[in-house]
Amino acid sequence: MVVSFSHIRGLELYADKTVAIEDIGILVLENQQITLSHFLLDKLVANNVAVITSNEHHLPSGMLMTLEGNTLQSERFRAQIVATEPFKKQMWQQTIIAKISNQASVLQKWNGNNKLLINLAKTVKSGDSSNNEAIAAGHYWKNLFPPAWLFLRDREGPPPNNLLNYGYSIVRASMARAIVGAGLLPTLGIFHRNRYNAYCLADDIMEPYRPFVDETVREIIHRTSNIDFLTKELKVELLKIPAMDVLINGERSPLMIAMQRTATSLAKCYNGEIRKVTYPSVS
Repeated sequence: MVVSFSHIRGLELYADKTVAIEDIGILVLENQQITLSHFLLDKLVANNVAVITSNEHHLPSGMLMTLEGNTLQSERFRAQIVATEPFKKQMWQQTIIAKISNQASVLQKWNGNNKLLINLAKTVKSGDSSNNEAIAAGHYWKNLFPPAWLFLRDREGPPPNNLLNYGYSIVRASMARAIVGAGLLPTLGIFHRNRYNAYCLADDIMEPYRPFVDETVREIIHRTSNIDFLTKELKVELLKIPAMDVLINGERSPLMIAMQRTATSLAKCYNGEIRKVTYPSVS
């Protein structure tokens, strides 16, 4: 089964291009004039494609995912439901250690002032009860971008928050796709518990992947300060993040494949097969 973009209004640029659905991981619908048939949507979700819709500002606003991503999902759902609080706190501890460690690596590249983050990564307690994540974030965002930018991380804040938001949305969709593929329920998180959030688990285990977005955005502003608007060129660059090479278990792998390995390792942790989640590292 292939998707012919000539059948999707609003993507005239790709009128002659066809892509096998099996080769698609994420489909971002940006133009408000795009129309899709129900048949196509069904084929997309059947192949575990994350379909992302965008609002009038061209920012991701929703996501469509398959309900049947793995033959063992009912068994793995039950493992998630009965997971103990100590188990969840251990998983969150590992997640925050990986996140802060990756932030330290990004900061080392652009600022060098990462000793505090290295120490914080070493002292994360179960459940991050000392809130090392927040302490690290304060230092990280203060030092990542040039001082003249006076940057504050805020979803509604000035650039480069717009680039970060867009990049995180892409990573979130990729992680949700990996979670479903591993037979896990993305709604049941290990830390996030928002009753209105259908992707709590994706928000949990994407945390160590955020620094890859940060690094990409930092590289963009190193080349240009013209980022007030999310141009097509900027979006194309950010959409390459799932395909970027990362280091995981000593091997190079595309980020999207690394996410599958992370989600699969988490499923094994729930089942008691292993005790540590596999996360990538910024090199």
